Amino acid sequence: MTTTTEPRDKAPTAPARTGPPRQTGPGPGTPSLERSLSFRASGLRLLRTLAPDRALLVALLAAGATGVALSVLGPLFLGRATDLVVTGVTRPAGVDFAAVGRVLALSAAVVLGSSVFIWLQQRIATTVVQRAGHRLRERAQHKLARLPLSHLDRQPRGEVLSRTTNDIDNITQTLQQAFSQMVRALLTLVGVLAMMFWISPPLALVALGTVPVSLAVAALVGRRAQPQFVKQWAVTGRLGGHVEEMVTGHTEVVAFGRREEAVRRFDELGEELYRAGFRAQVVSGFIQPALTFVGNLNYVAVAVVGGLRVASGTLTVGDVQAFVQYSYEFNGPVTQIAAMANLLQSGVASAERVFDLLDAEEETPDPAAPLRPAPVRGRVSFEEVSFRHDPDRPLIEDLSLTVEPGRTVAVVGPTGAGKTTLVNLLMRFHEPTGGRITLDGVDTAAMTREELRSHTGMVLQDTWLFGGTIAENIAYGVPGEVSRERIVAAAEAARADRFVRTLPDGYDTVLDEDGGGLSAGEKQLVTLARAFLSDPVVLVLDEATSSVDTRTELLVQQAMSSLRAGRTSFVVAHRLSTIRDADTILVMERGAIAEQGTHEELLAAGGAYARLHAAQFARTVEA
Repeated sequence: MTTTTEPRDKAPTAPARTGPPRQTGPGPGTPSLERSLSFRASGLRLLRTLAPDRALLVALLAAGATGVALSVLGPLFLGRATDLVVTGVTRPAGVDFAAVGRVLALSAAVVLGSSVFIWLQQRIATTVVQRAGHRLRERAQHKLARLPLSHLDRQPRGEVLSRTTNDIDNITQTLQQAFSQMVRALLTLVGVLAMMFWISPPLALVALGTVPVSLAVAALVGRRAQPQFVKQWAVTGRLGGHVEEMVTGHTEVVAFGRREEAVRRFDELGEELYRAGFRAQVVSGFIQPALTFVGNLNYVAVAVVGGLRVASGTLTVGDVQAFVQYSYEFNGPVTQIAAMANLLQSGVASAERVFDLLDAEEETPDPAAPLRPAPVRGRVSFEEVSFRHDPDRPLIEDLSLTVEPGRTVAVVGPTGAGKTTLVNLLMRFHEPTGGRITLDGVDTAAMTREELRSHTGMVLQDTWLFGGTIAENIAYGVPGEVSRERIVAAAEAARADRFVRTLPDGYDTVLDEDGGGLSAGEKQLVTLARAFLSDPVVLVLDEATSSVDTRTELLVQQAMSSLRAGRTSFVVAHRLSTIRDADTILVMERGAIAEQGTHEELLAAGGAYARLHAAQFARTVEA
């Protein structure tokens, strides 16, 4: 069925479709094949986020290697000093204290140099990690800007905020610890192992005998702890979403007496978070004591074998002393790495959540060679448009509609009829699964979203104001500098100027993000002024007067009447009193247009509109 608003002459044949194909595959938000699914995959992908700082990473490794190389020489020098003392005691000439002093001075210089390079390594690590965190936040923000509206509708706002704040903060802390401690520990392992083999290969093999045991323990415990860390951060997101909802809707929570239920739900999530975090920490906490026990067994083995080799004359006392110290330094990093396993697992669990967001399916890209209607007059056509979120649940089927420039079209109907979906399709917040929508004969899919929305002004039922002055809020939708005269003119057209001038600072009055200090109607007038300042060709009002009082509603209607000329207007409304003077009223039922006409024509027809009107304005008379 093709429905055309007045004038009802036949619409010209639509040009061939030139935009990209409409999305018919999985719905928005379907994870891509690259989505992180394992600790190893997520860890490697997290490391790849550091790729832009390759040069700094090389400098970090060089500084760390130099610092570790100097530090591992310390025990060797101390062993040489010990041998000088032991040899001097057994010889008539006595101890050569000058030689001992030189060795100790050299050892002190080595330790000092090691400290300098380790500090440099930490400084570079901080730079690399903070840059990586900044890139992740930028990618997350840009991703949110490219996600379809349907994806964000399915995610609690607190959950999205948790992924872009808490999880990324946890990732940066994990990377900071990894570079500050783990890299140094790994380099220390390599350096110490080299010195151990240089002193005594048999003793080095004895020390290495415990490494497979340590790795097996760490892997076994890590596999059991990782799911608990994943659950911990998932519950953290749900808890954040609950808190955000309760703070945002605090008035409703109190008004409906749901405080106890809100607190109970918070306690439930808090208890669930406690259990997940407790299990994760307890399971991962087994790693350090287990490896400490294995390390102590290693000390015993080294001491026994080393003592036997000293007795046989194969090694000196100084060599054994140095080897024991190296053995301690060898087991220390192993234990330290294992102790960091819980931090690493927690960080990778957060990385999985962030990558899940970054992998979400985006809006279909804008065409490489976009088209632009010229001139833009505001003729809007829906040509056999269909839309559905779920393949089995159609929302709109084969909708055809043409709105001529300058006409005001009101869309009414019961809840779920597809009224808001209609305007979301017009704004390309959703993409049709069939048919097409044109603006002045150009398929909106062949235009960039920015181009399309630059010609469209939209005012929603839920007002949105940000922290700033009233003037800044009104000028939000216009790029560049906007003169105060234009801001005031828009406010006058929206009937907002009068109440703004009664405020202490007028247009310079600072609002918080909730528009505190303004009534619901005043906030709505500010958003109307914002839309009017953008001077749209197509104006969309989605329940824009549902939250205002009768007087403000009259002001809005007066503003709409003065700005109707030359603009194509779509008004979605439940209050039928607000759309009496619309050029055409469309009555939607089950995603299709059931009736169309003026207010008087539809009442006279006695159909769906008349039933809605009677239900809304009926009065019960008590006998």
